[in-house]
Amino acid sequence: MRRTFVSLCVLHAVSPLAFAEPEPLGEPAQIELQALNITSSADSERADGPVDGYKATRSASATRTDTALHETPQSVSVVPKDVLEDTGATRLQDGLDYAGGVGRANNFGGQGLTTFTVRGFTTGEFYRNGFPINRGYPNAPDANTVERLEVIRGPASSLYGRGDPGGTFNVVSKQPLPESKVTLGSQFDDQGMHRATLDATGPLNQDGSLAYRLNLLGEGGESFRDDVESERYDVAPVLSWQVNDSTKIVFEGDFMRNNHPLDRGLTRYATQTGSASRDTYIWEKGSDNLLHNDNNMAQVRFEHLLNDNWTLGGGFQYLDGSLKGNAVEATSAPADGRTLQRNFNYRKLEWTDRDWQLNLTGHFDTGAFSHTLLTGVEYENYHYSSIIRRSTAPYTVDIYNPVLGQPRPELAAVPTTWDSEKLETWAYFIQDQVALTERLKALAGVRFERFEHDYDDKRPANRDFSKGENGVTPRFGLIYDLTDTVAVYANTARSFKPNTGTPSGGGGFDPEKGKSYELGVKWEALDRQLSIDAAIYHIVKENVLARDPNDSTGTYSIAAGEVRSRGLDINIAGNLTPEWRVIGGYAYVDAEVTQDTTLPKGTRLANIPRNSFSLLNTYEFQDGLAKGLGLG
Repeated sequence: MRRTFVSLCVLHAVSPLAFAEPEPLGEPAQIELQALNITSSADSERADGPVDGYKATRSASATRTDTALHETPQSVSVVPKDVLEDTGATRLQDGLDYAGGVGRANNFGGQGLTTFTVRGFTTGEFYRNGFPINRGYPNAPDANTVERLEVIRGPASSLYGRGDPGGTFNVVSKQPLPESKVTLGSQFDDQGMHRATLDATGPLNQDGSLAYRLNLLGEGGESFRDDVESERYDVAPVLSWQVNDSTKIVFEGDFMRNNHPLDRGLTRYATQTGSASRDTYIWEKGSDNLLHNDNNMAQVRFEHLLNDNWTLGGGFQYLDGSLKGNAVEATSAPADGRTLQRNFNYRKLEWTDRDWQLNLTGHFDTGAFSHTLLTGVEYENYHYSSIIRRSTAPYTVDIYNPVLGQPRPELAAVPTTWDSEKLETWAYFIQDQVALTERLKALAGVRFERFEHDYDDKRPANRDFSKGENGVTPRFGLIYDLTDTVAVYANTARSFKPNTGTPSGGGGFDPEKGKSYELGVKWEALDRQLSIDAAIYHIVKENVLARDPNDSTGTYSIAAGEVRSRGLDINIAGNLTPEWRVIGGYAYVDAEVTQDTTLPKGTRLANIPRNSFSLLNTYEFQDGLAKGLGLG
């Protein structure tokens, strides 16, 4: 069914930002060939499948098992494909705006390497169908390939391993459908940006055991920023093979090319005497400031039913990518209030990542208790190398009247950065979801992880190191149904994340460690078509790295100490009527430094809004001449 939306969305966050974001493209125009109506209900929804409207009922992201959200003792939000389509989303951040309490952080000058803030901490922990995709400097998956975008609030290290304690994201890809369907989409804006997409799916043989999905993207044009042009291409095929009644194999790929200037946006300097227009571009044009980001991803996933109660699953993922090209960046604030010091630089970053997973899931009873047991092993091998060379000669620009096209300054003979690193991880995890009574359920899990980090500094300083650590990350949760539609829960969990910075004295750092406590309530109303969740939390993260204040090059780090975040989340998602849908949330965050060698105790964490609110409210006509027209 074709839908046309006129959208007005509410987003509010109190926080300063210092980078440029592209303006959203216009609402998508779509043409569907052999249109197919797909119906879903709470009984038929799968954790990896389509969602009916805006309210998901099941998810596997927080448990790695197909579990009802109402029975999960943790705050989890699901942004379905319908939200992405109704808002004309092209990037993941467009959908995460409505996940509740998720703020935008650094997007690396428009390269799409976006990080976010969740519960007071900056995180870039992205997974795709349960496999890590945030290694290196990749582009995030395009919105055209996404079925569900899920946010796990709080630590997820007991299942996924290393990560930040604020939150984790899992992207569930669009999968093949049993009947043929082709959707063509186009978007454009008044700045000159245009975008075309194709989403095709269907069976490949008579019995439907082989099916495909193919998403294609072509995007390019100008930005609201002066002298900024970019292009982006993506090919994302999926092939599913139902080998027999017991075995299914899925092959999935994503091959993206992104060419974009490094645009750090506008920063308000303390010495500035006025304000520059947000359209003003102060870097350089053409190949003097253009980065090429190429990314390739391939997954093989399988599921085999051993019997009625036990399932063996897992798979393999291969990633490789590169970020190469020239860029211009600021080096110091304008002393006279308008003349900005810049440098010209060249970077060549390359990475590969291989990840193997094997999981066993079983359902059984012990006396009066019903169990869903998950156990698994994982191995990951990550390689990264980088060369960055910067200029040292003056390369200034007037921030109010920039004159671009200046001659390139010479690059320094010795690279600022020239290194490589290897990170290997071996892990075993186990989790048990137990129905203690009809209303009381428990979740307990733990992950044992060994990682080895080898760093090779190829510069004359030669600050190499090798470091190995063991991580143990448990979690425990309880959820109790006060009524059929109201549940209260509590959980505690731990996290860890290897520190990859370099101290000035050489060697490595111990990993960051986090601990979290959460209390919440989940309420379903309107015949379970509306969900409202609320949670309070307290998170502490130790051994946080910060820039070494004694290092003028910005190369080295120090262990800054400890930070703490506590706050409140409220999230809503629902289909109020067949025509009326809502999704959004409110978050209050109190995040501050509690121990540091340089920052005063009580210093608020940068770019963390104390209050944030978002709401998407849409109405779609179901019949008459206006059928398919939406207002929001």
